[in-house]
Amino acid sequence: QVQLVESGGGLVQAGGSLRLSCAVSGRTASSYSMAWFRQAPGKEREFVAAMIWSAGSTYYADSVKGRFTISRDNAKNTMYLQMNSLKPEDTAVYYCAARSLPGVKTRASGYDYWGQGTQVTVSS
Repeated sequence: QVQLVESGGGLVQAGGSLRLSCAVSGRTASSYSMAWFRQAPGKEREFVAAMIWSAGSTYYADSVKGRFTISRDNAKNTMYLQMNSLKPEDTAVYYCAARSLPGVKTRASGYDYWGQGTQVTVSS
């Protein structure tokens, strides 16, 4: 079992930046592929970015490519999402997810473990 706890959300103006954190406990994060998803009101949960922890390989949705960066700190067993040049359409609850099988999935159904989510609100 693994537990995921997100933090770092908040209110920011358009063009600003935020860094989200996902603390992993229960097992070492290197056992998993990790991802960030987001869900806006009335919309489905959508893929944002993912990482194969052991390899450091990263993947991004087209909508955030060049603005968001996913990274990890092995010593802290923590994953991050640096979000720059934020837009009002980035407003959503952001979730951290972990997958115990190999590979990266861009569908929420491909992940076994989820955090509670952290709200990101971007004002125009």
